[in-house]
Amino acid sequence: MDRIVDLIRSKRDGGELDLEDFERLINGYTLGEIVDAQMGALLMAGVCNGFSDSEAASLTSAMLRCGERLDLSQLDKMRVDCYSTGGVGDKTPLIAAPIAAAAGVAVPMIVERGTGHVIGALDKLHAIPGFRTELEVADFSDLVTEYGLAFAEQSNSLAPADKRLYELRDETATVESLALIAASAMSKKLAEDLNGLIVDVKVCRGSLVSGRTEARRLAQQMISIGRRLDVKVQALLTDMDQPLGFTVGNALEIMEVSQTLQGQGPPDVAGLAIEMAARMIFLADTTISIESARDKANSTIEDGSAMAALGNVIAAQGGDAKGLQDFERLPNPQGALPVMSPRDGYVSRISAEDIGRAAVLLGAGRTNPDDELDPAVGVVLEAKVGQQVLNGTRLCALYYNDEANLEEAQHLVEDAFRISALEPEQRDLVLDLIQG
Repeated sequence: MDRIVDLIRSKRDGGELDLEDFERLINGYTLGEIVDAQMGALLMAGVCNGFSDSEAASLTSAMLRCGERLDLSQLDKMRVDCYSTGGVGDKTPLIAAPIAAAAGVAVPMIVERGTGHVIGALDKLHAIPGFRTELEVADFSDLVTEYGLAFAEQSNSLAPADKRLYELRDETATVESLALIAASAMSKKLAEDLNGLIVDVKVCRGSLVSGRTEARRLAQQMISIGRRLDVKVQALLTDMDQPLGFTVGNALEIMEVSQTLQGQGPPDVAGLAIEMAARMIFLADTTISIESARDKANSTIEDGSAMAALGNVIAAQGGDAKGLQDFERLPNPQGALPVMSPRDGYVSRISAEDIGRAAVLLGAGRTNPDDELDPAVGVVLEAKVGQQVLNGTRLCALYYNDEANLEEAQHLVEDAFRISALEPEQRDLVLDLIQG
């Protein structure tokens, strides 16, 4: 049997590892028998030389096998989830999931903390007072069985290898590998015992996936992994060059989730959430058309069943579901600082990265892994790309509780907006659909 150093050397020299190799590596690393330096060297060798589709699938399988998996086979519903690679203001999975659940799809969802300038779904849910995501596997399964929907965080049982590997990738500059991104996402999602998965791959400057070619490649890798492991996967490529919706922050985005589920959300958020939910419904029942699935998704908003689905599971997981209707029950900031347009013209660009970084500086995200979040703070846009503005028009407002980084955040937001004399061309939000 090869020593671990021999596997590292093989990958360094351009070799290809198989499932048995990855199982040795993942099991050893999870048990502490392989140290960070060795696993970091292996990851770096793979980033430099590339991981094949076969290796990505083998790594995913090895990560799946080292932790517990849900068993929802007793359900008489199809199990379909959605996943976003992460974008500023992107709260669509938290909207699409209850829509699909209200339409009869079982949706088990593992949610993550944010990284960098992107706030995670886990952090947003924790803005709801009392909401609990530390679930035992059996409790997670029971919630999905009873409510058709549940949210859980990674743990020492659920996707433990990915949790450790992601921290190591962050520390060793190996986050950007498309194969590692794909394996990380798919190992979490396939631990949910899914039949299908909808993936939203964000395309934007300053992100892990900056162009359509890379985004398409990532989508194809995730579809390939799904095919090898008998899960249907479809992927949307979506534009992320400006924040999605109007809110960037934890409680602020929960408010926008609620508004959207009540039919009052921003058009971009509502449109993308409906499209994601419709494709979840379609994967669960391919005998219907995608148009019928969209109609079904819309009807759950109109009749209030999607909102009820989210409220019921929030209450079941210990959260204050009344906060979805009474925003005063959610964390609220003490101060607000408006940012005005410096000239007449059209908003031609809003840097999502700069807006996200500003929200993090205010306390909505983390600059260090152990940072405490302020769930109340963030940025609320009052103008979007294409809108005509006058000198002195409010572009957005910064909501804060601590003034320590307020000036720096203000400068970032001011730089994020570009005001031009000419009206910009409209950009499509959904750029492409990738199917297996």
